[in-house]
Amino acid sequence: MYRLNDDILSIKGIGEKTAKLFHKLNIFSIEDLLLNIPKGFTSYEDAKIPEEADNDKLISVPAVLVPGSVVTKKTGRYNFSLAKINCSGIVITVRFFNMPYIRNLLKPGTQYILRGIIKCSKGQFTMLQPQIFTPEKYGELLHRLMPCYHLTKGLTNNTIQKAAQTALKQLEPVFDYLSDIQLKEMKLLPISETLCCIHMPNTQEEFEKARKRLAFHEFFSFLYLLRKEKQERPDTILQNPMIAVADTARLLEALPYKLTKAQSKAWNEIEQDMEKNIPMNRLLQGDVGSGKTIIAFLTLLKAAANNRQGALMAPTEVLAEQHFRSLKELIEQYGLCIHPVLLLGSMPAKDKREALQGIADGTYNVIIGTHAVIQDKVEYKNLSLVITDEQHRFGVNQRESLRKKGNHPHILVMSATPIPRTLALILYGDMSVSVINELPANRLPVKNCVVSDSYRPSAYKFMQKEIAQGRQVYIICPMVNESEEMDELENVIDYSERLKQVFPEEISIAHLHGKMSLQEKETIMHSFEHHEIDILVSTTVIEVGINVPNATVMMIENSERYGLAQLHQLRGRVGRGNHQSYCIFISSNLSEKNKERLTILSESNDGFYIANKDLELRGPGQLCGIAQSGELGFVMADIYNDKDMLILADAFCNKVLQKEESIHEQNFLDLNLHLNSVSDKMQTL
Repeated sequence: MYRLNDDILSIKGIGEKTAKLFHKLNIFSIEDLLLNIPKGFTSYEDAKIPEEADNDKLISVPAVLVPGSVVTKKTGRYNFSLAKINCSGIVITVRFFNMPYIRNLLKPGTQYILRGIIKCSKGQFTMLQPQIFTPEKYGELLHRLMPCYHLTKGLTNNTIQKAAQTALKQLEPVFDYLSDIQLKEMKLLPISETLCCIHMPNTQEEFEKARKRLAFHEFFSFLYLLRKEKQERPDTILQNPMIAVADTARLLEALPYKLTKAQSKAWNEIEQDMEKNIPMNRLLQGDVGSGKTIIAFLTLLKAAANNRQGALMAPTEVLAEQHFRSLKELIEQYGLCIHPVLLLGSMPAKDKREALQGIADGTYNVIIGTHAVIQDKVEYKNLSLVITDEQHRFGVNQRESLRKKGNHPHILVMSATPIPRTLALILYGDMSVSVINELPANRLPVKNCVVSDSYRPSAYKFMQKEIAQGRQVYIICPMVNESEEMDELENVIDYSERLKQVFPEEISIAHLHGKMSLQEKETIMHSFEHHEIDILVSTTVIEVGINVPNATVMMIENSERYGLAQLHQLRGRVGRGNHQSYCIFISSNLSEKNKERLTILSESNDGFYIANKDLELRGPGQLCGIAQSGELGFVMADIYNDKDMLILADAFCNKVLQKEESIHEQNFLDLNLHLNSVSDKMQTL
């Protein structure tokens, strides 16, 4: 029997070499494996003869190799093989990358089933990198629902699937924290059944029930821990509240722009909160580009002018470093009484020691960083203000850790995630809310277009024209480098190299991704901000908060792969200056459904509208993978798609806290520890 905390190596068939590949996906134990939720499923249908109407569809075809048709070629560091197959009289050209052994694998006269994306142009069919099955093997899969996992190079989907099924078949009982009666009343699956249905569902409906149970757990865990901590925390009266200071008014007077009415209202509400004798607990919600950062800096300035410390926690090192540099520029320009320090996990040990000493003795009154600001080693002299940027990226325990670092500090959380009011009242019911619902007056609406990848050469010409006028360009790709997951996805490293062959030598091109070191990321972002780079090819590491007003073009490759909320966040990196900006959504699969969905972004720049339209198109209960979820930092749950689970979790949580219902506390803590661990790991991928 396997236990949840057993090492992944304990599973039969997994050796040291394979275990290291699992480690790349942050899978170290059986619990990690079983909570590695499939990103989607595929169903193996009957093999058929292709038609032109099947263009760009995933299909299975009966195939016999045409004798003598296999040709292997090499281009650069890649080699590919071409083969022709006979499909009941129709000839299909098949291309395989880095599979020189295909010549020996496929034998003329032998029947196969090939499964892949079919392309049709002028009546000619092609297939790229299909899976190859014998008719017998395909028959075993026919009409079954098969999970598709996130992969890393060298680790196949079949290996992960086999490991999960082996573990599940011999897993010791996993005990639920809900009773049988509670499960029945709320129509939820037991947690043990949930794990089986996540990896081995018979139908999509069965998987959806299992995913809903995990969504319920994420919501319940979030609400229960947050509210229980608040319930157990005594009401606090501040003995030494902050006072009004002239520093903030002087900065507002000196700025080269005026705050919008919405910004001014939000700042007044925050300022009044900070002068009360009870700690502030406020959410600052504003769409991308609405100007939340200057409000955060004013809040930090007020704390510093009151001889207190303030901390700003950002979700990524790139964003934390940018906040630090932006604040330093304000300090130097306007002589502010702020002495800031940057605190990051990847800092050299010597720099970190110096920073920690300065934080402890009060040398630094503003601390900007990532999760590093809540580490045990960090001691504050008089932390009185905590700001979390894109706060949904941080777990309940992380936020409470930062709160406990100070003496009942004021709390300000900022978010650009558009949340409908009914859901916001549940998620932020204990907070006051300030909303910035207008953009700065000088902002021009971003012009958008949704196109197929055939438009790419025209897009390059347009970019060159913008660069000639002194502007800069972002190109977003979904992957860092080649993966077994999907060969057609554009990837950052190869893409940037190809661009250098397209654009003139004088156009500077660089790439950025989350796996780079802090120093590499800092150097590239600094160069881009100072216009030493014209085109930045990046993953979604630039999704949140990056501010380069001179960038006017955003092109997003494989845009159909992202949720609309995330695309809206990415688009928010342009349109931040006085020049007209443009966003080009390129889709390698521009089906009518994808086109309809992406066109929503052309209709509006309102994040709330976009989120609601996305929900309408997806529809409640639709099977959705992790890639389309997580707008609020949850891994399995989606606040829009799983609205019913959020409301159910909210009601049940209230009953538990009011002692009308009870849960098995230890089982809950055990499971919650597992899921929180997976959630933290997933957000680092």
